[in-house]
Amino acid sequence: MLRVRFAPSPTGFAHIGNIRNAVFDWLLAKHAGGQFILRIEDTDRARMVPGSLEEVYESLRWLGMQWDEGPEVGGPYGPYFQSERLDIYQQYAKQLLQQGDAYYCFCTPERLAEMRKQQEAAKQSSGYDRLCLTLDPDEVAQKQSQGECGVLRFKIPDEEERTSFNDLVRDEITFENRLLDDFVIMKSDGYPTYHFASVVDDHLMKITHVIRSEEWISSTPKHVMLYDAFGWTPPAFVHPPLILGPDRSKLSKRHGAVRFLDYKERGFLPEALMNFITMLGWSPGDEQELFSVQELIERFSIEGIVNHGVVFDVQKAEWMNGVYIRNADVDRIIELCLPNLQENGLVSAHPTPEEMEYIRAVVALQKDRMRVLTDISSLTDFFFQPEPPYDEKGWNKHLAADYVPAFLSALIESLERLDEYTIESIETAVRETGERLNLTGGQITHPIRMAITGRTVGPGLFETMAVLGKSRTIFRLKRTLETLSIKN
Repeated sequence: MLRVRFAPSPTGFAHIGNIRNAVFDWLLAKHAGGQFILRIEDTDRARMVPGSLEEVYESLRWLGMQWDEGPEVGGPYGPYFQSERLDIYQQYAKQLLQQGDAYYCFCTPERLAEMRKQQEAAKQSSGYDRLCLTLDPDEVAQKQSQGECGVLRFKIPDEEERTSFNDLVRDEITFENRLLDDFVIMKSDGYPTYHFASVVDDHLMKITHVIRSEEWISSTPKHVMLYDAFGWTPPAFVHPPLILGPDRSKLSKRHGAVRFLDYKERGFLPEALMNFITMLGWSPGDEQELFSVQELIERFSIEGIVNHGVVFDVQKAEWMNGVYIRNADVDRIIELCLPNLQENGLVSAHPTPEEMEYIRAVVALQKDRMRVLTDISSLTDFFFQPEPPYDEKGWNKHLAADYVPAFLSALIESLERLDEYTIESIETAVRETGERLNLTGGQITHPIRMAITGRTVGPGLFETMAVLGKSRTIFRLKRTLETLSIKN
């Protein structure tokens, strides 16, 4: 059975890059009928960020990616926190030590820094010089008895050899062993390093495919060497491309990269973001860009993962999200938009049924113009404000003409006579009033829009008047007339 794992470290908040790997893991597992495992790599205790683990859980669940094994779920290969597996790592580290594939190193940070300084001065490649490789067991025991803990280093195989592995995206990749130094596998505090723990865990948890970003390619030969030292079969390696900023450098905070849940708070729909993230490094092989989650599961494959960098375009993400909003059920969008309207003081904390009916009409009218859910307040505030402010340029352009007061007065009389206040009856009243005064289309619609919304652009005029309702519309037309008389 195909088994993949998402193994975040709680040393920072989840971001687009690591969530992209989780999405690929989850889609591959669902496509193949396999298992999606969540494992927490929490061995870097000094850099742990409070709350980051909870954000990982929330991010995955918000996207609908529930894990099959892992924290809060359990499974046959736990514990799923590396900090709870220290005895396991000690056991396998001891095995490498006994095999002669690892050795204790007692070099101080100061000594290592000086070594690197000298290597740089001599223009040599940096790396551990194996000073402690020749320590015999008695010397090691003596240092340990004196309280020196030391670290455990993995001994790189013959420097004349090469280490190769097959990447399912990039084919065979080969590294010269001489370019790698004896890396640390167990730290002096008894915790494993990432390289060692991930290999041990992937083997014991029967992981079949390891998906991690392109930047980890240079670490893979170290992992292959560990697999070889233990006599284990490595999993299949999959390295999707880097996600780049608009300037084609690695995506970073300066490009607007933020914690992943910020996209939720900005008003992205989970299925839209799932679609967008999947396209960051995967191609369906045709021109289709919009997929339901089920379609992504059915079509996703490793063969579709590209081997070149992909640009993160937030405007493309917003466009895609806008399409999903337009296609979403209006009641769902209302439920998601309501908190934003309340936070901005546009609707009450506990709307009455009548208020909810009005909110529904307003959101339904503006839904197609939204790109993110948080657009709702700026798009609709004039519906809820008793007296929305006028755009100054719009006022001067559309309400300052001499004909406007007479036109608005005539329109008010026409609207007041309407027995049925519908889009059709409103349009008829507006056009007939304009015709009586020999006004053109723009001379009719622009002053009305400015008078009732304070804006120069917006949704359909007659639809807007219908949603506002007869009393609000007439009140705003009269208010504009009064303001015109004061200004004149």
